[in-house]
Amino acid sequence: MTQKSFLIILSQLVVAFWLVSCAINPVTGRKQLVFMSEAQEISMGKESDPQITAFFGVYDDPKLQQFITEKGLEMAAISHRPNLNYEFKIVDSPVINAFAVPGGFVYFTRGIMAHFNNEAEFAGVLGHEIGHITARHSVIQQRNQMLGQLGMIAGVILMPELSQFMEPMSQGMQLALLSFGRDAERESDKLGVEYSSKIGYDATEMAGFFQTLERQQAKSGGGDIPDFLSTHPSPAERNTTVARMALEWQEKLQLKNAEVNRNSYLQRIEGLVLGEDPKQGFVENNTFYHPVLKFSFPIPADWNLQNTPQQVQMAPTNGEALMMLTLAKGTSLTEASKSLLEQYQLELVDSKEEKINGLSALMTTADQKQEQQTIRVNASLIQFDGNIYAILGISTLDNSPTYLPIFHRTMRAFQELKEADKLNRKPDVVRIKAVPRRMTLQAALEHFSMPQDRMEELAILNGMALEDTLEKDMWIKVVGK
Repeated sequence: MTQKSFLIILSQLVVAFWLVSCAINPVTGRKQLVFMSEAQEISMGKESDPQITAFFGVYDDPKLQQFITEKGLEMAAISHRPNLNYEFKIVDSPVINAFAVPGGFVYFTRGIMAHFNNEAEFAGVLGHEIGHITARHSVIQQRNQMLGQLGMIAGVILMPELSQFMEPMSQGMQLALLSFGRDAERESDKLGVEYSSKIGYDATEMAGFFQTLERQQAKSGGGDIPDFLSTHPSPAERNTTVARMALEWQEKLQLKNAEVNRNSYLQRIEGLVLGEDPKQGFVENNTFYHPVLKFSFPIPADWNLQNTPQQVQMAPTNGEALMMLTLAKGTSLTEASKSLLEQYQLELVDSKEEKINGLSALMTTADQKQEQQTIRVNASLIQFDGNIYAILGISTLDNSPTYLPIFHRTMRAFQELKEADKLNRKPDVVRIKAVPRRMTLQAALEHFSMPQDRMEELAILNGMALEDTLEKDMWIKVVGK
């Protein structure tokens, strides 16, 4: 083949690739380079959805779920991509967040639902997330960055050799955790204002909610806020811009008396679980308690913990070791051990039976030989209450002498939970109260016997300052059981 012929063929291939890869952005109407079709985008969302719901769990509140579905479908119908089959879900997480993945899947945590103070705030964020889908931001971001399999536990990045053992960061969760650039966030703000205005809401409330997020960011050190806030322009710029766009849309649509619907929204979240839900397991005094499964075990000092419906994962801040508890496969300890060896391609080094706090257990040591080094896995398989629990302690063979005593202290302290106050622990829930007379928010919270150390938390929850004046019969959120 001559050089000229090769160049002709190459140019034809480039043109063909360009025709396949270029698509019209539904929002901007401009061509853009993407590496997947709409069908592939929808397929990605369908594959991601069960991974995301498995990771978080779906929050059990059919009426609130029906509300976000109805509003979501109403908004999707007037969006730039009404043809997608949208799905809207509340996931069981206390973190204040909302996110979307390609193909029409939108998720709100119960944490963010608790922090909205009216329907208009919710609608603004709903429009923002639908905007990420209609503008294909996830697809564009995938073009810009390859998604890596990072082993992360509550901010700890594990050694790459260890991350294979933890609950995998599925493609769905990676998509959920994608952060977008400032331009994408500005565009989604713009779409959030447009979409929420078009279904009749006062989009200026959206700007007010971002102030709530800013205050929460300052209180939590930045670890409890959505990515769309952390990557966004300054709050002052954002609030001014959103308020201006909201007024422009109200004028354009001749929208008189735009809806806010404070009381109707507060009624909807009466009883919503706030913060960690003890029935999923909770930590107190360096001990993990699970009142439903009725067990407990200690957490090594200064280790970070991440609790999901599938696993409890723990790691030191240096990322050199990993411990995790999960249900083992098999009907006997021997069968469970064999399954574990096969699952992680381990070579058995040692195995012995023993009793752990009266429970039958099998302690095993196994290795996984990698190119660079050997990974040592110390496992404790414990039979309790019809289940077999696997506690795995994982490190490199070189680090094993350092971490083995730590692993064993946790494994050998696994026990049945019998303490009544732990077994019967109830979650905090949102309660709605009417203020008895004109007073400040702080006075109202004191009237309803709220603890002093939670005053600022409750002020943020209500989207107010403690010194704000409330009128008689105004509804506010407090915390109850």
